Amino acid sequence: MNLHEYQGKLLLKNFGVSVPEGIVAFSPEEALDAAKKLQQLTGTDKWAVKAQIHAGGRGKGGGVKIAKTIEDVQEFTDQIIGMQLVTPQTGAEGKLVRKVLIEQNVYYPGESETQEFYLSILLNRQSGKNMIMYSPRGGMNIEQVAEETPEDIFTEEIDPGIGIMPFQARRVAFNLGLSGNAYKAMVTFVMAIYKAYTGTDASLFEINPVIKAADNKIFAADAKVVIDNNSLFRHQDIIEFRDFDEEDPIEVEASRYNLSYVKLNGNVGCMVNGAGLAMATMDIIKLSGGDPANFLDVGGAADSKRVEEAFRIILKDPKVKAILVNIFGGIVRCDSVATGVVEACNRIGEINIPIIVRLQGTNSEEGKKIIDESGLKVHSAILLREAADLVSEVLK
Repeated sequence: MNLHEYQGKLLLKNFGVSVPEGIVAFSPEEALDAAKKLQQLTGTDKWAVKAQIHAGGRGKGGGVKIAKTIEDVQEFTDQIIGMQLVTPQTGAEGKLVRKVLIEQNVYYPGESETQEFYLSILLNRQSGKNMIMYSPRGGMNIEQVAEETPEDIFTEEIDPGIGIMPFQARRVAFNLGLSGNAYKAMVTFVMAIYKAYTGTDASLFEINPVIKAADNKIFAADAKVVIDNNSLFRHQDIIEFRDFDEEDPIEVEASRYNLSYVKLNGNVGCMVNGAGLAMATMDIIKLSGGDPANFLDVGGAADSKRVEEAFRIILKDPKVKAILVNIFGGIVRCDSVATGVVEACNRIGEINIPIIVRLQGTNSEEGKKIIDESGLKVHSAILLREAADLVSEVLK
């Protein structure tokens, strides 16, 4: 689950990570009040006005502005809230900005005395260890750093069974070229942020930039936080951070029925039981000349109600020109799935696009017979190759 910057910083702060003081605003008037409160609290004479959407690169699209006066805060907020913010991570359609984060200035007293670093924590799946990736070249795309100066990227792998050791945090601070109070502050920062990463069951923490202010304090000036969905059952406080406005409405609806759905940009809808089979199904669609419109795993309990909801969700995508149902009858019997498909189609009513149903496994022949005798305009197949040929045929 993706979090907004202000939500990620709230989690970091709860674990002792230093973050700039900030207040979320939903209107220019609230932004003005927030700026005044921050001035009283911190003495700041400048404010960052940051669009809050689930995407990076906001500054490049005009979603981050530095206000030098109280009046600028209100003006910039008025410009940003309501805009369709386009960044390298949103696609051409962009995302609607509904709120901004008003934050104290940490580039004091002069930008020349401030340093920016990059730091992220994620799982290295090859080694099975958590990894801190960091660089003295913060404030820019880490991909660009990797391409231009790969020697500026460092990694520190941490055994999750042991946790981060103090010498590892000291090595991070040393490789970033810090000394004195800044060195000590960075060691504390690294220890705290790793604790936050494991304590929230995150799959990614990315801080770009980490700021060394002129007074040698270390701040997380940005925060991209992704929480492992599988852990949310034990983080009820984090579940409340979910912003449905930032998610695809169809994906939100699918989650209500416990369907694993991801929208893609193709023309052939997929309904499959099992993630591996879903990947193979998308491959076969590509080979047949189509493009998958979605990833949809109905799981092992593919009863008629579940199948019906899956159909309804796929049909909401106007790009879908055909639907391929690919079920392996292991846990569930193919004749039960076929009955579910027929009942779902009858309840939904007229479906004006071709449907190909491929059943394989337990009672697959019986399932094919149910489909063929249903009177519905449904093409049935047993072999995956047959299903691929049918997809190619209906698309033509």
